[in-house]
Amino acid sequence: MAAARDARPTNKDARAAIRARALQAGFDAVGFARPAAATAAGERLRQFLAEGRHGDMAWLENRADWRADPTALWPEAKSVIVCALNYGAPEEATDASRGVIATYARGRDYHELLKGKLKFVADYVTGPLSADVKVFTDTAPVLEKPLAAASGLGWQGKHTNLVSRTFGSWLLLGEIFTTLDLEPDAAELDACGTCSRCLDACPTAAFPAPYQLDARRCISYLTIEYDGHIADEFRAAIGNRIFGCDDCLAVCPWNKYAQTAHEAKLHPRAETTAPPLAELAALDDATFRKRFAGTSIKRSGRDRFVRNVLIAIGNSRDPSLLSVARARLDDDSPLVRAMAAWALWRLAPAAYAAERSARLAAEGDAGVRTEWSRADAAGVQATT
Repeated sequence: MAAARDARPTNKDARAAIRARALQAGFDAVGFARPAAATAAGERLRQFLAEGRHGDMAWLENRADWRADPTALWPEAKSVIVCALNYGAPEEATDASRGVIATYARGRDYHELLKGKLKFVADYVTGPLSADVKVFTDTAPVLEKPLAAASGLGWQGKHTNLVSRTFGSWLLLGEIFTTLDLEPDAAELDACGTCSRCLDACPTAAFPAPYQLDARRCISYLTIEYDGHIADEFRAAIGNRIFGCDDCLAVCPWNKYAQTAHEAKLHPRAETTAPPLAELAALDDATFRKRFAGTSIKRSGRDRFVRNVLIAIGNSRDPSLLSVARARLDDDSPLVRAMAAWALWRLAPAAYAAERSARLAAEGDAGVRTEWSRADAAGVQATT
């Protein structure tokens, strides 16, 4: 028994072995933190929720106590192994007749990819190191960015996202909670300084103050999480972003160190790289699922996605897309019909005016009726 105990790795050796295992799994960075390191961020979360800045993301309220205090999530956990995967820098903006998809969503859905890599690391902790583990991605009630900062992987910038000195703004995170008592790394210090580029770049002014986000104004929230009619005030600012937004991430000066993702499964697919809006607007549920199978985009659902595409069409000022908008005026989805009407109004006010009375009389959805209730079709000029 004594010999067996002596053969067990020291704390330093265990950390080194776990780090090596994570790098073998394909992760780009690994850090160690205490579960309690995120409790201060928990207070900020409670304030965020109390102010309603999470919008319709009810899942943030669910198990909020676990999110706010990781020690409540699993009291037996003594350490958190934070693993990060670089997903590369975004491509250049496309012309207005093509859609822009957030960089993280252009390749394979990262949730399953991360989970598989995390389990590979966790198997070593439960095996040779004889400790219990729980594996989490961002679908779990974990404040992963504060934990990543506490583990030395980066700091939360003024845009509230993690910033790395090595990878810039482009890291996906996963966590392994364990009963193994591992020495934590030193927390990374905030290096934003006086820079405010991320705040200034936001098209919808979603940052009421540095280090604060109002998700209700965020294009990523509006185009991915929000399942209602997007408010008129945000549509022009959305431009041709059809799934998420990289603006606040892309302008960070620390991206000068950013690297292309080495994980091939995160590389952009042809169908997610500057896709033609006309093709996307024509997708029905079956073709949408087929086109975006295995990506994060599929989780949003066809109706929400085509809603976003029609907003981009309305912003395109491309008369060749007028027939595309018209084709969606009778769509089964109120979300789609509403934005088809808005796109028609933006592209051809006279055509909108000609359709208005008959469409209003036949429409039963209140949201769609609102889009057909613009009395002055020529007023579109005032919104551009």
